[in-house]
Amino acid sequence: MRFCYAHRRFTLYPQSVDSWNLSPDNYTDDFLSRVKDTGFDALEVGSEVLAKLGSESAIKDFARRIEGFGLAVGALRSGGSVVDGQHGPANQAKMHTAIEYASWTGAEVVNGALSAPLKYPTDRADQSGWPHSQDASRDQNLFFYDELAKIYQGFCDRAADANVGVSIEVHQNSPVDNSWSAKLIHEKIDRQNFGINPDVGNVVWTYDVPEEDFDHFMKEVAPISTYWHSKNLMRVHHPENNRTVFLRVPLPDGDVDYRFAISAMADAGFSGYMAIEGTQIGDQWERDGRSLNYAKKIWAEVEKSGSASGNGASAARTV
Repeated sequence: MRFCYAHRRFTLYPQSVDSWNLSPDNYTDDFLSRVKDTGFDALEVGSEVLAKLGSESAIKDFARRIEGFGLAVGALRSGGSVVDGQHGPANQAKMHTAIEYASWTGAEVVNGALSAPLKYPTDRADQSGWPHSQDASRDQNLFFYDELAKIYQGFCDRAADANVGVSIEVHQNSPVDNSWSAKLIHEKIDRQNFGINPDVGNVVWTYDVPEEDFDHFMKEVAPISTYWHSKNLMRVHHPENNRTVFLRVPLPDGDVDYRFAISAMADAGFSGYMAIEGTQIGDQWERDGRSLNYAKKIWAEVEKSGSASGNGASAARTV
C-alpha cells in the first residue's frame, strides 16, 4: 500500500502556516525531509498552491523538487460545489485547471468535495454535528444527480486524455455524504477514471447522530473507491441539545474501526493512495506519524493473514 500525506496542519519550527493558504516556498527542504522520514510516499497538494507558480515549467520544477526528496505529488485538491449558481462556474474552471496541473506534476488523481459556502448566515448547517446539514443528499432529487453527473463526465473525459483520475469525496454539507449517494453518482458518471474518496470521518461528523453505520459504509463504498482520505474522531454526544462535538485523534483512537475499514478496502482490491488526513492541532508529526504507522501495521497484518478475499472487483478504476 502507498501512503499520501494530506496534512491539515503545516508546521515545522520556525514555520507555522495555514494549510489552506500555502505558498510553494512553504515546502522547505526541512519540511519535505520530515515528510519522507515520517514514512510517507507522496503529498496531497492544493491546486491553489500550484496556481501561484504561474507557468507549466515552474509547476514541473516544483514537482521535480518534491521527487528529489523521494516523494511524489500523489493527488491534487480542488473542491467546491460545481452546481451552485454563484460559485459553480468558478469551481468548474478551477477543476479543469487542476486536471491540467495534475498532468504536469504526475499526480494520479484530482480530488474534490462538493460543499458550498454557508447560504444563511444565522444557520448552523455548515457546521458538523447538528441535525441538519446544508445541501445534504437527503434534500436532493434525482434530477440533481443527473446534472452533477454530466458535469463530472466532462471533467473525467478531459482528465482521461491527460491520464489523470478524478474522485468525489464523501463529505458533509454536500450531496455525496453517505454510501447510497456515492454509489448513485458513481453509477451515473460511469467513467473508467472516476472513483469515490470514502472519507468515513466525514460520515462520522455530518450529523449529531450518524445516519449510517461506519462498517456498513466502508463495505458498500470500498469497491468504487480510488483515493482514500483517512481520519478518525471521538464523538461526544449531547442528546439534550441535539448536538455532537468531535475530538480529532490518530487513527487507532477514534470511533471508526480502521482495522475493519482497511480489511474492506483490501478485500475490494483497492490500489490507490491511502491518504492520512492529519491533525489540526498539537504535534502533527507525532500524531500523524502514529496514524501512518498504525495504518501500515494493519495493512501488513491483513495482507499476511489473507483475511481479505482480494476479489479484484475494486473500482480502483484507473485510466
